[in-house]
Amino acid sequence: MKGLFITIEGPDGAGKSTQIELLKKYFKEKGKNIVITREPGGTLISEKIRDIILDNENIKMEYTTEALLYAASRAQHVGEKIIPALKKRQVVICDRFVHSSLIYQGLGRGLGIEEVKKINDFAIKGIMPDITLFFDISPEVALKRKGKIDKRDRLENEKIDFHKKVYDGYKKLIEKYPEEFTVIDATKSIEDIHEDVINKLYEKGLS
Repeated sequence: MKGLFITIEGPDGAGKSTQIELLKKYFKEKGKNIVITREPGGTLISEKIRDIILDNENIKMEYTTEALLYAASRAQHVGEKIIPALKKRQVVICDRFVHSSLIYQGLGRGLGIEEVKKINDFAIKGIMPDITLFFDISPEVALKRKGKIDKRDRLENEKIDFHKKVYDGYKKLIEKYPEEFTVIDATKSIEDIHEDVINKLYEKGLS
């Protein structure tokens, strides 16, 4: 497969959606075919699973159920959308991927990174991003931004301690596997963040 697979990670409210749109415009201007997608979701089946995961009524959901639902959504997404797009040599830009599960369920929910990784290794069929951009911003600032934009879902409604644990988890994972992440300072202006993203892609020969 000769396509390009870019994933975006970071706290809720980090500005991922805005930067994805700017990245889409950048690649379109270069004549590339772009696929913008998200997790959980991206396909009809995956979006239905997303609705279950994020429904505020499902407060009794077991953490293991949550992890398995994310993996199920991802398996459908990879098989139905991501692999076919990469085979067509398209640029796939995905808002969250497997690293989110390692952090949110592995560390945030306390299920363990290795346990969650095993579930997802089965789901992703060996497909990993060419680059993962981590938008670095404190959860306090990110959630404040998010609260001004739209209604919060079940995970966004978790207490700040959970979001701090998630943020610290990202930091620990980046420290452990620095080769898997490209860190972007998400406290900067929209324009400066976009410029940083393009520069990082250029440095890695992906632009």
